[in-house]
Amino acid sequence: MLHGMRALLVVGLALAAPAPEPAAEAAMPFGLGDHQVPTLAPILKRTTPAVVNIATRGRVSIQQNPLFSDPFFRRFFDLPPAPRQRRVHSVGSGVIVDAQEGYVLTNDHVIANADKIFVKLKDRRQFTAELVGTDPDTDIAVLKIPPEDLTALAIGDSDALEVGDFVIAIGNPFGIGQTVTSGIVSALRRSGLGIEGFEDFIQTDASINPGNSGGALVTLRGDLIGINTAIIGPSGGNVGIGFAIPINMARRVMAQLIAHGEMRRGRLGVSTQDLTPDLAAALGSDLDLGAVITQVAPRSSAAKAGLKAGDIVIAVDGEQVRSAADMRNKVGLSRVGKTIELTVLRDGAVHKISTEIVEARQLQIGGDEAQQPLAGATISELAEDSPMFGRIEGVQVIEVERGSPASRIGLRKDDIIVEANRKPVHNLEEFVAAVKSGGKALVLKIRRGNAQVVIVVR
Repeated sequence: MLHGMRALLVVGLALAAPAPEPAAEAAMPFGLGDHQVPTLAPILKRTTPAVVNIATRGRVSIQQNPLFSDPFFRRFFDLPPAPRQRRVHSVGSGVIVDAQEGYVLTNDHVIANADKIFVKLKDRRQFTAELVGTDPDTDIAVLKIPPEDLTALAIGDSDALEVGDFVIAIGNPFGIGQTVTSGIVSALRRSGLGIEGFEDFIQTDASINPGNSGGALVTLRGDLIGINTAIIGPSGGNVGIGFAIPINMARRVMAQLIAHGEMRRGRLGVSTQDLTPDLAAALGSDLDLGAVITQVAPRSSAAKAGLKAGDIVIAVDGEQVRSAADMRNKVGLSRVGKTIELTVLRDGAVHKISTEIVEARQLQIGGDEAQQPLAGATISELAEDSPMFGRIEGVQVIEVERGSPASRIGLRKDDIIVEANRKPVHNLEEFVAAVKSGGKALVLKIRRGNAQVVIVVR
């Protein structure tokens, strides 16, 4: 069972090797102690000053039974005023990745709901951090602290990792202080775990514990190759299965957060599935890795570029595509406006197709009189990861504020609005026009899971 609390990967490893000959000492990635036994101490002296402890302070809303919010009920039973919020505190870890600018990488869930973020260095200095930006879909956040005599970790290449590579994890378990453990890479490119929206995890046999989220996973050369984020633990403790976000993914998110303060995630307009042996045989291919395009959205950039259902995507910008999740990551982490080159196999021939990553547009419904019943809802074009993508056309409800007009009329997150005032809607412009055409009435036809729902507001 996947444990809900994310924590740092702390890997357990015992090095048992004969002492090398003196001539080989310079080639070893670790040092030798006074008694000529292997030690990681020289690496840790260089890397641990770059790993910080993070403490946060914030408030969260308290969910209450509506009965207890009724003023008459409270007066009748002489109940004291009920607090609507409660204070929360959390601890975690972070990694200094830019000493000149003071940038710190950590997990989004470490700083979620924080009003104040405090960063404590190994030398006991403490700073109040500024939140530069955060991306819940990858669980990455970037903080900024004063660049005063900081030490940053060298950035490695997580794509160069192999199963069996030794790694070191550094973090702040249970808030007790900086802790170091070591182990190996157990697996690569783990996805489909339901931990994050975009998953491409490094798995390690780390001893992971709460409070270590956002800490560093480094190689024996001291290069940062992962941000530790999650564990599998049936009872909440470590069972030797932990996950880190690859640094190559984290860097791409960090660049957008620093540039824009948010992740401007794009869309291509296709849905895909893994290339299985049976599917490959049916398509006349002997490939064993790739992503098969199953649907192409009309009027999307993919459709304009000529992509078709049945195309097997084998590379994006020259980088191999191993699965549907791998392709989704490559597209979802590309900046809006970028032109990417897809290498596809179609009818036995290889084609190079260039297409643009376009912005996934959203509409926050506000106080417009015609849209007032929908106030508090955020509407988006149908997401590519929706199971309905390519099967129906409409716009998707991605968020509904609690207690808002949209919530009161029965609108729910993930509803797909296919008609408004008896007019089909294919995009946000058609949706807005259809809503405004209804006069004093609003009729919405909605696809909710496998059911169809009609909402009428007068």
